[in-house]
Amino acid sequence: MTSNTAGKSRILSKKWYLYLTEFFSGMAVMAVELGASRLLAPYFSSSQIVWTIIIGTIMIAMALGNLWGGRSADRHPDPDRLYGRLLLAAVWIAAIPFVGKMVIVGISALLVVTISTNFLIWAAFLSCMIVFVYPLFLLGTVTPSLVKYTVSSLDDSGRTVGALGAANTIGSIIGTFVPTFLSIPAVGTAATFVIFSAILLLLGVIYFIAERRGAVKTVIAVILFAAASAAALSLGFAFWEKNLTLEDESVYNYLQVREDDRRTVLSTNVLFGVQSVYIRDGSLTGMYYDYALAAPMMTEQPDAPKDLLILGMGTGTYATQCRHYYPAVSAEGVEIDEKITDLAHRYFSLDPAVPVTTYDGRAYLAGTDRKYDIIMVDAYQDITIPFQMSSQEFFSAVRAHLKENGVMIVNMNMTSAAEDSINVWLQDTIASVFGTVYTADVRGSSNRELFASENPEIASLLTENTAACENAALREMLEKVCEALKLYQGGERILTDDKAPVELLGMKTIDGMISGELAYYKQRFEEDGIAGLIG
Repeated sequence: MTSNTAGKSRILSKKWYLYLTEFFSGMAVMAVELGASRLLAPYFSSSQIVWTIIIGTIMIAMALGNLWGGRSADRHPDPDRLYGRLLLAAVWIAAIPFVGKMVIVGISALLVVTISTNFLIWAAFLSCMIVFVYPLFLLGTVTPSLVKYTVSSLDDSGRTVGALGAANTIGSIIGTFVPTFLSIPAVGTAATFVIFSAILLLLGVIYFIAERRGAVKTVIAVILFAAASAAALSLGFAFWEKNLTLEDESVYNYLQVREDDRRTVLSTNVLFGVQSVYIRDGSLTGMYYDYALAAPMMTEQPDAPKDLLILGMGTGTYATQCRHYYPAVSAEGVEIDEKITDLAHRYFSLDPAVPVTTYDGRAYLAGTDRKYDIIMVDAYQDITIPFQMSSQEFFSAVRAHLKENGVMIVNMNMTSAAEDSINVWLQDTIASVFGTVYTADVRGSSNRELFASENPEIASLLTENTAACENAALREMLEKVCEALKLYQGGERILTDDKAPVELLGMKTIDGMISGELAYYKQRFEEDGIAGLIG
């Protein structure tokens, strides 16, 4: 039978409020899960590994909440307890954008001096456990509690539980689409947490007002929610940075723009990496884009008109450079994030005459028959490597869109000496498609440029055309590329559409890089303690 307490309740007596509670609880769970991915991505990437940690952690929390919630509902069938938990969950979720960022930074600092391997995995896992388990545990108690209050007899128990499940599922569906396509792009991750936590708060407040009790806990919850929301909305992802030109979010990325008198820089990761740079006086960047300028010199008559396609346009750094140093080049780009393209025109002086298509790079190739003299693949962001743009099938599509003796450039980061690093896999895969492959490590960087073609003479053409280059700055840069150029002989590590473990390979490589960087800080900590780290 229905709980006596629920039966006597003013607002729950007709059950519609119970179904509404289930609906919005399901919505909040999915909104928090998607918000978690956006909260962690600027620090730990948005790779499949991080998603696995998020989903696994949340499922653990929900399972424990289901178990405890069922037992609690049997022992204490009082709706006040359920709606009190919703108030608590609302306050906690509202505080996540503020507290969560502090926790992430604090855990990262702690792990610097305590672990040697799997830094990103441990940091992401512990952050999820501390920040997300408790509020999702509380939301996990909702369904078993509501079953207790809604089932009036065994004759209609199946129908009632089914209706609750449907309400939860429909709420979850809406909670999946709204953050991704509406709230996060429009108002950001922090505001999204606040919006959905406000819904939970409202459920609890309406219940206690209708029942004419719980005034003290309701007022306290509202005050704490207001304080948490204000703090959440005031703190950026890179909260220690004081001179950012822009901090924003899109459907796909965290976006950070910084400027000084010499250059403008775009980053899509809080802790490391520069995705695009614009040098105001038109000079070279000192980054991998300069090395990629060797590609036109690997073709016959580098000053002749050439068609360039950039997959992963970013803010157009490479297109701008090519048009500056090779005026006959006709450039176009493909960029999946339209907001980055907007930033390109707003902050990075990308010529509006350069066409940019908002699309996935591989899908774009599948939809066009046009061929190019040069295709640059610049779609890898640190550990985040789209598997569909790393496979043998993808590079075969690139080759099919190159003109005779055309050149493909691939910007690879996370350079490692390991024999099974992600770059070795990518190089072997490319070598299985192209007849000639050269690599060049970028000085003072973790980037490596790869040049691939069916023309075996691209290195000779580069040397010859570099010697004839009249631009002194460009010639000096090209001479560095000539010195760094190494012929690559492919192996058997092949990535395919069916099997491309880029997340694990990337995580392993970047873990080795981080371990090397952390060795210094561990030594300082062992020798001088906290004072040494601060110093």
